[in-house]
Amino acid sequence: MPNYPQMEIHKGYRSKFYCLEMINDIPVHRSWVYVSKSKSIIKRLLNYFSFVFTSLIIGILKTKKHDVLFVESPPLFLGISAYLISRLKGAKLIFNVSDLWPESAEKLGLVKNKFLLKLSTHLEEFFYKKAFLITGQTQGICENIGKRFPDKDIYWLKNGVDINYYDVKKQLNSNWRKENGFLSDDIILIYAGILGYAQGLEIIINAAKQLIINNNIKFVFLGSGPEKSKLMDMKIENDLENVYFFDAVSKHRMQEILISTNASIIPLKKLDLFKGAIPSKIFENLALKKPIILGVDGEAKNLFIEKSKCGLFFEPESVDDLVKQINYLVKNPDISRRFGENGFEFVSKEFNRDIIAEEFWQKINTIT
Repeated sequence: MPNYPQMEIHKGYRSKFYCLEMINDIPVHRSWVYVSKSKSIIKRLLNYFSFVFTSLIIGILKTKKHDVLFVESPPLFLGISAYLISRLKGAKLIFNVSDLWPESAEKLGLVKNKFLLKLSTHLEEFFYKKAFLITGQTQGICENIGKRFPDKDIYWLKNGVDINYYDVKKQLNSNWRKENGFLSDDIILIYAGILGYAQGLEIIINAAKQLIINNNIKFVFLGSGPEKSKLMDMKIENDLENVYFFDAVSKHRMQEILISTNASIIPLKKLDLFKGAIPSKIFENLALKKPIILGVDGEAKNLFIEKSKCGLFFEPESVDDLVKQINYLVKNPDISRRFGENGFEFVSKEFNRDIIAEEFWQKINTIT
């Protein structure tokens, strides 16, 4: 049942074990899942395994024979129900990896139990071996898996953007600035997405501390997540009137907000693991011709900073470098606009969802 990102079952789906709905003429089977806002590892495991259990029941009882079963990881444990359903329904299993779990959970310190980590690693390897096709969201993920499993068919199923969905001209009339008390000459720098551990978002708070002397620079956090309360406490403790928090909004409303900002800050913690990461929030900004201030080294830096010139790079977890890049962008509005144009052109050609879907469809037809 829908629960993200607020981590509570959405209205209309509560107190239900199962429901069937049609979305764009596609039947969508939804099953119950345990949801909690607690950071406890026990509660998180209950969240994962409740869906493993209910999706297995619904997958067996409510769906017909399939040609292909596509499963997303993480959560890694969902592979259990996916594998069993694929066997029972005679489907070829495609295992899609958007994050290398449990490696990322271990590196971030989210899971420290050695037994659980070892068990998860064995489970990960089992799913890779049983998958007919492994897809990875980034080239780094594909290379990582390919080194460990050289005999497997691995495909780069990159993230992308529906260019046709975004209309810059239509969104230019957004009143979001005025509605929320921002001035026309304010420089609004936004982070929009999950407020989680991996992003290291305290760097934005610390940059705001250094830049508070510039009354025109404003920092906006849009979204929710396990680190939100901590970040809000940091704002209060440091009396940062240049930092603002807003709840998550619909995809359509997100366009109106992003078009009202000057640039997006996109950080991740300084871990070798993230050198193969491409945060999905990059694409929405570039589709709206907004420059990015990127704190992600490796693949993302190579693609969006060095190759396509879509924005500026700052060293992950370096507050001073982030402040330096912000000041540069503020003082050079013409360059900022050029970054936005470059970004739109790049994602339109290289990360267009229609093209990605067509290429993946061709790939699926070679295995079915």
